[in-house]
Amino acid sequence: MSTTFRRRILAGAGALSLALTGGVVGLTGTAQAATVTTPVFENCDAPAPQPDGSGNQNYTITVPDTAKAGDVVPITIDPGASPLIPGFSVTTVNTTKITLKVGTTTQVVTSPPETVSVVAGTPLDPKSFSGTIKIPDGTEGTAVDVKLDLAVTDADLSGSVFTTTCTPAPRPSATLGSVAVEALPKDPVTTKLTPNSGKAGTAVAVNGANFPAGPVTCSALLAGAATGDTGTGTADASGAATCNITVTKKADAIKIDGSVTPYKSFVYLEDQAGVKNPVDIEVLPGPLALGPKDGQPAVAFPSVTINGKAQSVVGVFNAATVQDFRGGTLGWDVTATRTPFLNQATGHSMAKAQIGIQPSCTVTNPDSPSTCTAGTPGAISDTPMKVASQAAGGDELTGGEFAVGGAGMIQLPPFMFADTYQTVVTFSIA
Repeated sequence: MSTTFRRRILAGAGALSLALTGGVVGLTGTAQAATVTTPVFENCDAPAPQPDGSGNQNYTITVPDTAKAGDVVPITIDPGASPLIPGFSVTTVNTTKITLKVGTTTQVVTSPPETVSVVAGTPLDPKSFSGTIKIPDGTEGTAVDVKLDLAVTDADLSGSVFTTTCTPAPRPSATLGSVAVEALPKDPVTTKLTPNSGKAGTAVAVNGANFPAGPVTCSALLAGAATGDTGTGTADASGAATCNITVTKKADAIKIDGSVTPYKSFVYLEDQAGVKNPVDIEVLPGPLALGPKDGQPAVAFPSVTINGKAQSVVGVFNAATVQDFRGGTLGWDVTATRTPFLNQATGHSMAKAQIGIQPSCTVTNPDSPSTCTAGTPGAISDTPMKVASQAAGGDELTGGEFAVGGAGMIQLPPFMFADTYQTVVTFSIA
């Protein structure tokens, strides 16, 4: 599937161009840890005609003092005033994506929409907002630092989105906060039942992870209460546990004792008197598809008048549909590539022009067993850039229906031939 972009550069008459500036919106947090304020020097790229700006923005961050590896924990940032000075007054609805370095991982936290009254000459001082981060696996017994990697603010004005990108220098920033990771293993979990259905007398092997080495026990449950069926097993030095249990009475779940919810579902088959009529149905896998297959309509960007300065214009990528009907546990990645900005009739090109995307991915079918994750904002080139993904499910079902798109920005050089240029952005799935 391809998305086509056309850009008209005007040499004479002026073109109306509106630019908005948004401060770096942060995250709010919990009261269980001390807050620390850290000045972060940022270089901010604002859409023309709003001038770019640089300066310190004070981030006050709160994260829990301690956590376990693999935990999802709350985070809070209360940002100070933006280093950008607005050149005009306007009311917009701002949404900000904060990209953080959490240890060695990159994680994005998105703000809720905020109605902002921009006043010319007065820096924005946005509200704080809350989010979560995941403590990376394998960090037991260490301190995980949280740093700012990128701040992207989308300002929505009557359906048109104008993007401001602030990059810390150095990137990532100095440490904004840290979390001491417990040396204890992650929470024990029940991972698999073999088989996961059967009638009275069925022997079940129950698997789990993150258990202390040594003996373990397992139990059958019905509506959360123990049925009385129990079993025994062992966990090895890596924390992998196996427990054997025989189901003798009705149950709807089985767990290895000490594990956290959710437990693994078990389908109990009851004998029924009468004549039995087996009914078989074969469910065939469907496709993994990215559409529409014939391509998207061209995305409209405003025209630009040459003025001897680098300029930026913004637009929105039309959402592409992803349908994963494979009925398995596989994941997928959507990547984007592009061709150079060219006018094939005249031979003119813009080799220094860049096009970027702030990806978005949403679930469009509420029955979808999976969620999807948007990629990190960045420039699209001839090297595939991940814009969205669905993680593999392990033993769990994956799939569903999704929409992949995002805000786009074209950054233009100060001088070029006045002409109409085109690049083709192609989304691919695998």
